[in-house]
Amino acid sequence: MDFAYARGSYRVRLHFAEIIYTDDSTFSSLGRRIFDVSIQGEVVLTDFDIVREANGVRKGIYKDFNVLVNGSTLEIHLYWTGKGTTAIPDRGVYGPLISAIAVTPNFNPDTGGLSAGAIAGIVVSSCVVVLFILAALWMKGYLGGKDVEDEELRALDLQTGHFTLRQIKAATNNFDLANKIGEGGFGPVYKGVLSDGTIIAVKQLSSKSKQGNREFVNEIGMISALQHVNLVRLYGCCIESNQLLLIYEYLENNSLARALFGREEQRLNLDWSTRKKICLGIAKGLAYLHEESRLKIVHRDIKATNVLLDKDLNAKISDFGLAKLDEEENTHISTRIAGTIGYMAPEYAMRGYLTDKADVYSFGVVALEIVSGKSNTNYRPKEEFVYLLDWAYVLQEQGNLLDLVDPILGSNYSEEEAMLMLNLALLCTNPSPSLRPSMSSVVSMLQGKIPVQAPKIMHRRPSEEIRFKAFEKLSQDSQTHVSTYSQDSKEQKSVSIDGPWIDSSISSLSKDETRDHSSTNRLLPDLYDVNLD
Repeated sequence: MDFAYARGSYRVRLHFAEIIYTDDSTFSSLGRRIFDVSIQGEVVLTDFDIVREANGVRKGIYKDFNVLVNGSTLEIHLYWTGKGTTAIPDRGVYGPLISAIAVTPNFNPDTGGLSAGAIAGIVVSSCVVVLFILAALWMKGYLGGKDVEDEELRALDLQTGHFTLRQIKAATNNFDLANKIGEGGFGPVYKGVLSDGTIIAVKQLSSKSKQGNREFVNEIGMISALQHVNLVRLYGCCIESNQLLLIYEYLENNSLARALFGREEQRLNLDWSTRKKICLGIAKGLAYLHEESRLKIVHRDIKATNVLLDKDLNAKISDFGLAKLDEEENTHISTRIAGTIGYMAPEYAMRGYLTDKADVYSFGVVALEIVSGKSNTNYRPKEEFVYLLDWAYVLQEQGNLLDLVDPILGSNYSEEEAMLMLNLALLCTNPSPSLRPSMSSVVSMLQGKIPVQAPKIMHRRPSEEIRFKAFEKLSQDSQTHVSTYSQDSKEQKSVSIDGPWIDSSISSLSKDETRDHSSTNRLLPDLYDVNLD
């Protein structure tokens, strides 16, 4: 750095502060910055370490030097001499660092000292340096923004695309209510348009929700490792200020729940071929999760609100906040329940016994909803029947299973194909998990490659009567709400599906649940080592 000054003696004050490295237990705390400083060709600081001199990071210090300017130039040079780290936390953040420079003449400027131009140059250069420092601090989050960010989430290395809060606010017009496309247990969902024209869906959560924090990170960790045409694509996330945001591809036709049994003006006219295509798409997505992906995953919350439809009415599975790794070395996972009443397999709801067959059961319920156009949790044909599935078993015994077909279809459907899908739905919801088919077999059955095994008629046992009566209090005879339930809290909540994009369920995840699940810890380092309760 060269500055033009009048001849004379000056006091040069060099200001330093370490604003890149940290002094905590994170990766960036390993950085070391060591350099030399020379003024007018003379080395005045050797092996200078800001952190050591200031006794900590983000602490300002200064060094004063008296310098004689014989010509018209004041030269200040900072040299990296090959000492210190070179790639921590990132390449390019090592080497010299200076915060500000102040030059004060040791003589009266009025007696032939500095000219007005020189003084103006000093002021301008000092302002530029200060602005640079403020910008660097703001970008690192030390001036607002990340300072109020949840420390638990800041400690995690989330392997996905990162968006700034400014980008998301611009895309959603500052979360304008006109852009709100849904509301779920996780929080509101907004439609947005990025600067390059990409349409996105922004799923928002307040960082104060500790349960949401875990679901937020779990969802990123799960879905960022998965790519399939029948899974919703995650573009990235934003963790800034008090905002936790997931950015997804935008699906034009919202959720399957709204298309089938939302408000009348929201429902879509789904013909029989479209319903078959949606059912097959869900099955292919689950087969990928269970058998084809690098990570074998149990979704745990398959339901109509978590199936989204694109502009061509292709089905895409969403909401991986409750998903769990299916460890191949274990036959099942013993876990606390987390999901939605009416879609949970009995062995999971009653005993916490979780395998991929729990997703098969949930798929069977959704398939039944697709054929009938009715919600399993809210359709009550007669007062003594709790669920649509309950009624389906009665109609099967009576030989009237086709009575379940959506009346909207009229006669514009194949009775043979309808019976195939209904029998497949009942086969998938068999109370015994060992009698349920795998999802790859379900795909083959839907494609007509293998026949559908006729499900056995299951007469309800006394214990099931008690279970259904217990659940009866949790069901609401309404077409506009989905009931969810937490085993820990023993309370019911209703989540509106009048316009949902994604609907998260009430869950009961806990440290006790996650500590016995080492594979999840391998997927998301330190995820369950922090206190999220």
